[in-house]
Amino acid sequence: MPEEKTENIKSQTESPFAKMTNEEVLKNLDVDAEKGLTSSEAKARLEKYGPNALEEKKRSIFKQLLVFFWGPIPWMIEIAAILSGVLQKWPDFIVIMAMLIINAALGFFQEFKAGNAIEALKKKLALHARALRDGKWVDILAKEIVPGDIIGVKLGNIIPADLKLVSGEYLTVDQSALTGESLPVTKKKQDIAFSGTIAKTGEMNGVVTETGMNTFFGKTAKLVSEAKTKSHFQQAVIRIGDFLIFLTLTICAIILVVSLYRIEIEHVLHESLGQIVIFILVLVIAGIPIALPAVLSATMAIGAGRLAKMKAIVSKLTAVEEMANMDILCSDKTGTLTKNELTVGDIQLFESKDPNEVLTIACLASNPDGRDAIDEAIFKKLENKDVLNEYMREKFTPFDPVIKKAVAVVKQKDGTTIQAAKGAPQVILKMVEESEDLSQKVMSAIEVFAAKGYRTLGVAKTDQNGKWHYLGLLPMFDPPRDDTKETLGYIKGMGIDVKMVTGDHEAIAKELSVKLDLGSNIISVTELEKRQAEEEKNENNKDNIFEEANGFAQVYPQHKFDIVKALQHKGHITGMTGDGVNDAPALKQADIGIAVSGATDAAKEAADIVLTEPGLLVIAHAVEQSRKIFNRMKSYAMYRISETCRLLLFLLLSMLVFNDHPLTAIMIILIALLNDVPIMMIAYDRMPIDKNPSSWNMKEILTIAIGLAIAGVISTFGLYWIGDHYWFASITDATIKFYHLRTLAFMGILCGGNLTIYLTRNTRAIWSKPHPEIKFFLATLVSQIIGTGLSVYGIGTNDFVGIGWKYVAFSWAYILVWFLICMLVKEGLYKIIGRKTHYIASAIKHAEEKMHLQ
Repeated sequence: MPEEKTENIKSQTESPFAKMTNEEVLKNLDVDAEKGLTSSEAKARLEKYGPNALEEKKRSIFKQLLVFFWGPIPWMIEIAAILSGVLQKWPDFIVIMAMLIINAALGFFQEFKAGNAIEALKKKLALHARALRDGKWVDILAKEIVPGDIIGVKLGNIIPADLKLVSGEYLTVDQSALTGESLPVTKKKQDIAFSGTIAKTGEMNGVVTETGMNTFFGKTAKLVSEAKTKSHFQQAVIRIGDFLIFLTLTICAIILVVSLYRIEIEHVLHESLGQIVIFILVLVIAGIPIALPAVLSATMAIGAGRLAKMKAIVSKLTAVEEMANMDILCSDKTGTLTKNELTVGDIQLFESKDPNEVLTIACLASNPDGRDAIDEAIFKKLENKDVLNEYMREKFTPFDPVIKKAVAVVKQKDGTTIQAAKGAPQVILKMVEESEDLSQKVMSAIEVFAAKGYRTLGVAKTDQNGKWHYLGLLPMFDPPRDDTKETLGYIKGMGIDVKMVTGDHEAIAKELSVKLDLGSNIISVTELEKRQAEEEKNENNKDNIFEEANGFAQVYPQHKFDIVKALQHKGHITGMTGDGVNDAPALKQADIGIAVSGATDAAKEAADIVLTEPGLLVIAHAVEQSRKIFNRMKSYAMYRISETCRLLLFLLLSMLVFNDHPLTAIMIILIALLNDVPIMMIAYDRMPIDKNPSSWNMKEILTIAIGLAIAGVISTFGLYWIGDHYWFASITDATIKFYHLRTLAFMGILCGGNLTIYLTRNTRAIWSKPHPEIKFFLATLVSQIIGTGLSVYGIGTNDFVGIGWKYVAFSWAYILVWFLICMLVKEGLYKIIGRKTHYIASAIKHAEEKMHLQ
């Protein structure tokens, strides 16, 4: 991981105007709350502060495109294309250029993601606003708003900029998409209302304090544009490519030097300098892993198609591989772990013996036609809604945050009139004739519900004499999804640590976390900042708080973004789920950003994977599928390294031992084509699902690949030796005998090497389940049949002579025996790797225990 410093988390909601009084804000912004700004002053401020809009920094398309033709992998492909042109191998040239363009196109597509995410954020902003200019209320474009403008906000309005509320009774706003809070928030005078949030009830005026990128919304957009991660897949491909190109060029250089020496000094090599150069160029083309990015990308693309059938739409191919590696999943609470539906819990009764009575009275004190989430939850909880027909509402005073209650006057079926009320529990308590016993019961119940993070409402009604009776308490909460606990258990069973990240209060988060068996170590932002400051004094423990916590509460976009970065800094492959604007920066920064079902456009554009079905079960299935896809890519990478090393080592050693080239240029090209083209069908192969997160363990990959390559080289030399001393010993013409031995070497490299893919597809014996998929098996079989046919009949020139069915059959018997030997070599290498891993893990555990005791 890059050695970047993880900054302390700081709240992005802090504004210099937040702690000022309204009078101080108006004075600071030089505006009269009764008249607003003048048109000339507004124009001057627009020039000074710029438009109230989100900025986008865009590079030219040419520069964006050029990036994808520059770097180790593009260089390898470009070198191969140039060499193909020099050799006038035009079919090869066309195929190689197609691969170069496809690889560049896949990367270029991803460049638009940050811009698209910001474009989606823009759609959430208000287009128009009502402003006080020159003493009159006028409609203006939202982008023309400037600091100091007096803005009016009412039901249904999108708040156009950050406002300090200066007049009006109250305003209830839905800011869940921006902050993650599951319930609407009541704003009063002196409070800040954020740009992009929606007014649900009430009407207030506010003075604009921040516009554009300086708003809380703008800072969120800035985080999205700043978020950058480098795919572990890209890093792995570059490392594999670097290794193969270095090996290829080194061996080619040695072969060239040895060939020139033997031509000029020893006069034992019967090829011209031109033939040697052509041979070397062909060898470079065969050794450079031209098809590596294309095969791995195709494998991911086919896997992405399968994920789409599982309701997971992949917008960034490399996310398929990243999900297989994921070891920490940061999950948003509202709408992901929960239903995002305010629900009435078990009712606490006081002076009522029937929960239905409490619900009925609460419904009478609610507005069925309003847009209040609490009222909707109460009506939904009442099963028998026909009971409301027995009452006729004569007067209704809606909930007022100032008096904190709603009251209705209703006439009953018998003609008597009563009053129904619901509101803050303490307010309702003051309406009834308090007794010490009732007061104690109410306060005790409130404390119990508060400890669980529930919001509670008191419900009361009058009798025929007008006396108020405290019927009971309604606890309100957002319940977890039905399958969440089971799914989380399954995800954790796959070696993935799940951490809840929510904008809700710590008590709400802790209650849900315990219910879902995630743990009780929920850390609020305030505590996080305090503990992180303490840990920074001890570099050894720095950022440990992020790993140890089961979740984080009261977080805002910057916090989520920093939490993800801190976990990545500790070396974790981090996934993030979310659905709101507030999640967009973290989704973009995460190794795997997952937008859940019903997510905002901003979240979808920032994410790598978009779920079209609710809940986390889709993620569990996607992880399983991703691990299969990863194993296919790992299998191919090991196979490709092994066969490249096998070919190069055999050619090098042959030059040193036999003083000649045992393979012709056409043979090398055929080996490269017949090895790679059919192996692309590995994208359909069946694969085991790893119990723990997968990873590009380069030591394991290189150990197995090079081990199999060395075994393969020994096998090929053995076949060559048998042919030389036994099968073709009777051929007296040394040149003709050499042609036959060359075909034998071709068959050993191609047919024997082609079987290596069956060794790299798992860690156990070849007959272990899961067995090869039929498409994959048939594709490799076609390659073997073509290779066998060419070995039998040749191509009619001295470059490639046939050796007949008899010796091909003998060769296949030999190849199959060595195939089983190579399987034993692989199993032995995995045992050695396993023992080393166990020893290292034990040493680390012992060291940790020792440190703990100290």
